[in-house]
Amino acid sequence: MKHYILYNPHAGRGLNEQSLGELVTKYEQAQTINMTKIDAYKDFFAGLERDDVIILCGGDGTLNRFVNDTDGIEYENDILYFPAGTGNDFLNDIKDEVGAPPFDVKKYIASLPTVEINGRIHKFINGVGYGIDGYCCEVGDELKAQEKEVNYTSIAIKGLLFHYKPANARVTVDGQEYFFERVWIAPTMNGRFYGGGMMPTPAQNRMSGELSVMIWFGSGKLRTLTAFPSLFKGEHLKYEKMIKVLSGKEITVAFDSPRALQIDGETVRGVSSYTAKAPAPAKVKA
Repeated sequence: MKHYILYNPHAGRGLNEQSLGELVTKYEQAQTINMTKIDAYKDFFAGLERDDVIILCGGDGTLNRFVNDTDGIEYENDILYFPAGTGNDFLNDIKDEVGAPPFDVKKYIASLPTVEINGRIHKFINGVGYGIDGYCCEVGDELKAQEKEVNYTSIAIKGLLFHYKPANARVTVDGQEYFFERVWIAPTMNGRFYGGGMMPTPAQNRMSGELSVMIWFGSGKLRTLTAFPSLFKGEHLKYEKMIKVLSGKEITVAFDSPRALQIDGETVRGVSSYTAKAPAPAKVKA
């Protein structure tokens, strides 16, 4: 049995390098591989023995990249995960169910929801953000490109007060349509957490076979800004006049004007609508 440590050099703002060192110390004979350099996972897995173990070292984006790059490829190897990201929303969601890292994540990634955007289908780990969360990722990407410091809280506050304008939305859940005015945010969630600790859908269970969409609507700028911190504790649900959570197997959210969207932190610009579908029951090989 051999261990292969797959790491994402862009994860964790330096935390990944520290975590990688811990893993190399623990698994002295392990082979370390920059996952961004793997051209074809089909060939990669073909070169492994059945009892070889893969350890993913990175954050939520690392997991997202792995599950999408390996989509459609059958493999029997164990997949372990060593969290080394900045937000670690996936870890926060399942930490009471797993042991010390690296821990087995195969059952969590064996069957994942998908989101269709502009004709392309992506798997996602935690959630799909649409609204001011996508706007924050868009602005953050621009600042990173300029090598400037990124403070998402500051971006969100300035966006709420000055730059971001809410949209009207049509939300369809398992064929039932709902209409909302002045929508600030409308994420569809597989887990409970995203965006570095926000909890839009506190009751969501990633193993339930359903997804949940949270719509924040109807409120003005100051009211939204005042209530926004409650999103990090899942206490926003008490604002019943401006918060609605719907659950189902297929969810479509359409805004009346294009906006940025984020999938597990990766930005997609100019999106008018998305459709998220819950996964089929997982089939994990022993």
